[in-house]
Amino acid sequence: METTTHIENRAFAKISFRLLPLLTLAYILNYLDRNNIGFAALTMNQDLGLTPTQFGTGAGILFLSYSLFEIPSNIAMYHFGARRWIARIMIMWGIVSAATIFVIGPKSWYALRLLLGISEAGFFPGITFYIASWFPAESRTRMLSWFVLGIPVSSMLGGPISGLLLGMNGVWGLAGWKWLFLLEGLPTVVLGIAALWVLADSPEKARWLTQEERVVVRSKLSSEKREKEMTRLLPAFTDLRVLTLAFLQLGFTAGSYGVGIWLPQIIKTSDLSNLAVGLITGACYALASAGMIAWSAYVDRTGKKINNLMAACFIAALAFVLAVYVKNSWVSLGWITVALIAVTAARAIFWSIPTRFMSGLGAAGGLAFINSIGTLGGFLGPFTIGVLKTRTHSFSVGLLAMALCLLGAGVLSWSLKLIIKEE
Repeated sequence: METTTHIENRAFAKISFRLLPLLTLAYILNYLDRNNIGFAALTMNQDLGLTPTQFGTGAGILFLSYSLFEIPSNIAMYHFGARRWIARIMIMWGIVSAATIFVIGPKSWYALRLLLGISEAGFFPGITFYIASWFPAESRTRMLSWFVLGIPVSSMLGGPISGLLLGMNGVWGLAGWKWLFLLEGLPTVVLGIAALWVLADSPEKARWLTQEERVVVRSKLSSEKREKEMTRLLPAFTDLRVLTLAFLQLGFTAGSYGVGIWLPQIIKTSDLSNLAVGLITGACYALASAGMIAWSAYVDRTGKKINNLMAACFIAALAFVLAVYVKNSWVSLGWITVALIAVTAARAIFWSIPTRFMSGLGAAGGLAFINSIGTLGGFLGPFTIGVLKTRTHSFSVGLLAMALCLLGAGVLSWSLKLIIKEE
């Protein structure tokens, strides 16, 4: 006769293999959708006559509408169910992303990016909430890291793919950057439709688990020590821990997106081909992927989430500073890669912290609130680097600004030790 432990292990293995591949692939496409503009800019900016400031503004404006609609989207997911809502988000953003081929100037560029932010709103905190409802605390950082793996993998694969798609310039009369948006947007629509069949709203509704497995999973999740479930939104929004986490995420998100979106153009200063830029960018993110998975596994073993989050932010800040002041461009790129490893690991570690003390409607709204504030860093980072690049004709000052953002995030990480007693 099987023991409870064997049933539990089998059940969570089933859940992992059922949910994580689709969710990770979805996040790969999501981040690809955000970062592909960095490659499109190599030819699109000249075709459309966009200045660095206009490009940076459009790159970041997505995050303004994303942040504004984040909380309503997550509350809707809580009420309508994760399966249908996640599928809706993916289908909408895939269509809007592909429609970027119709951009003809700054105004239409801003409008499509604004609409894309509305379409994507709620995706990341929604998935974070969803994963927390399926996996216990002792494995949550590791599970989140496999989901967040979508960030570096999308950049690792997206670089070479985007470089090749840019090479399709002139095929059927379309510019290369238009092929890039079209062929990287439409697969998301297909995956969104598939999500309706693959995902389940909760363990109780998972037909692919046996009744025995459903009981064991629910028992494991119910036995987890958490604070009383939040049934109202206001307490979540005014909780000092939530506010601290929101502005902490703002800091490391600014650094992450600021460098991520501009990295192809930073590398391009070495007078390389578009394909070479893509391959080098991919190599940087391949290292970031390996580093994040190893770091997340270490965090799950030790349980020291806050200490490791603080270390990741400070290491990233230092790496950005060193990237500016070393003389050799390849050594500088090496330090940028170190920073990418640290900020990517910080993201996986970070999202395992609020799910430890939040649950219910308060968690759905609270996680969205944290991400809506933090995601503003997605506007702040690219916009800041764009403005500084326009004024100084160099990326150095922009990288130092990103280091300052990460330094602030490190300080806020340290402050978490004062207000979160149990990790």
